[in-house]
Amino acid sequence: MTETGDLTSVPTSVIKPFPFLVIFKDLTHVFSMDAIGREILSMAFPAALAFAADPIASLIDTAYIGRLGAVELAALGVSIAIFNQASKITIFPVVSVTTSFVAEEDTMEKMKEDEAHKANLVHANTLAVQDSLEKGVASPTSNNTSETPASDTKPSSGNKAKKKGKRNIKSASTAMIIGLTLGLVQAIALIFSSKVLLGVMGVKPNSAVLSPAHKYLTIRSLGSPALLLSLSMQGIFRGFKDTKTPLYAIVVADVINIILDPIFIFVLHLGVSGAAIAHVISQYFMTLILFIRLASKVNLMPPNFGELQFGKFLKSGGLLLARTIAVTFCQTLAAAVMARLGATPMAAFQICLQVWLTTSLLADGLAVAGQAILACSFAEKDYNKVTAATSRVLQMGFVLGLGLSVFVGLGLYFGAGVFSKDPAVIHLIAIGVPFVAATQPINAVAFVLDGVNFGASDFAYTAYSMVGVAAITIAAIIYMAKFNGFLGIWIALTIYMGLRTITGIARIATGTGPWKFLRGRSTSSS
Repeated sequence: MTETGDLTSVPTSVIKPFPFLVIFKDLTHVFSMDAIGREILSMAFPAALAFAADPIASLIDTAYIGRLGAVELAALGVSIAIFNQASKITIFPVVSVTTSFVAEEDTMEKMKEDEAHKANLVHANTLAVQDSLEKGVASPTSNNTSETPASDTKPSSGNKAKKKGKRNIKSASTAMIIGLTLGLVQAIALIFSSKVLLGVMGVKPNSAVLSPAHKYLTIRSLGSPALLLSLSMQGIFRGFKDTKTPLYAIVVADVINIILDPIFIFVLHLGVSGAAIAHVISQYFMTLILFIRLASKVNLMPPNFGELQFGKFLKSGGLLLARTIAVTFCQTLAAAVMARLGATPMAAFQICLQVWLTTSLLADGLAVAGQAILACSFAEKDYNKVTAATSRVLQMGFVLGLGLSVFVGLGLYFGAGVFSKDPAVIHLIAIGVPFVAATQPINAVAFVLDGVNFGASDFAYTAYSMVGVAAITIAAIIYMAKFNGFLGIWIALTIYMGLRTITGIARIATGTGPWKFLRGRSTSSS
């Protein structure tokens, strides 16, 4: 693409003198159930439910283990923390790029099929015209001969396509192979390094927690291949704009886990190990459901192994891996610094942090919808839909954040006693409430912007900008904690989310990168 671009390929309706204004496009229609609104909500709502299903199942898991005793509960907590963190770092980059790549490739394949269909119609019409002109001149035999291939070929190919009904999506096959491979690597790594990792998390060799934690983490690790493969397939379904199938599979798996938990834990007297076995079984069921549904839609293995897109995945996935590590490090550092302030501040911080992060699940649903829609629209070069979808998901995210701000603020302020009976902890929670509540709109917009930028395949920018944000945040956490303690860390986290939002919206606001079309410049596919 040249710097000036092809002005004729960009509709004048999307060109803005100030690109930032696109955010306010159709602002009064934010609650409208028009075509774009229905498409977003039809994807966002099932995605949000899917994100929420697993934490709910984990809470039930925790309730069962809690009946065994404090030691078992502590073992479960530290083991799950290690497993979830490892899984997030390992697979999140792959899932994110998979949704965009599948949406782009699927859209391009449909466009090629449409063009081929149109070409066949033109060819058929041409043959029909020629045939009508030749009638009365050519012999009946030649007429039959010329008509037969044309009439036979078209229906047979059409019937074949209808019977087959499967798509050749190379990025889907690539994602599944990478997901399974990473799952096997994670399983082996966790099994052989479980005691070392537990030690890093503060579990001492003579601690009563070590043995049950080691058993749980080792058994749970056996489910890594299934979990990471299933997450890859969820990314594929999102690329097809299908968030209902992953929700169905997750709910079935969670129900199986909830049913098996008491059987393995109490009836078979397997304790913590039983909980891990139940979880592993449920994960393989989820993978099986997704695999069967996906195999009915997609040819999972392309004819040529060389067509797989490992280089493309590794490049973009590597960038998002750096981004994921930066995000994880900021949150981990905040928790580590808070722990040095004492048990009471740490307890209050954990409660506030969990509420702070849990509410993001709803915004993540909008992010998934925005990513899939934008990836398809960019592939089609439908810049009208790009701007419409971008403005709508951001506006929905902000409105969602305002609602969560009121709900979280009142709920946490008056309901802190549900989480702790310690007056000192409740007092610190009250100090943190303004930050947890007031940042909800910022958080929601920041999370939705992640989906928007992923949908634009702007992976390099999102990675580099997050590393820069993390560097500033690390300095802010250390400095603010030194002089302002509990309050200072929350100020630093507020700065962190504010910077994420600013950098997330910067490309749109300046009309750069994939958003050059806002200034009347066409973008290349790269």
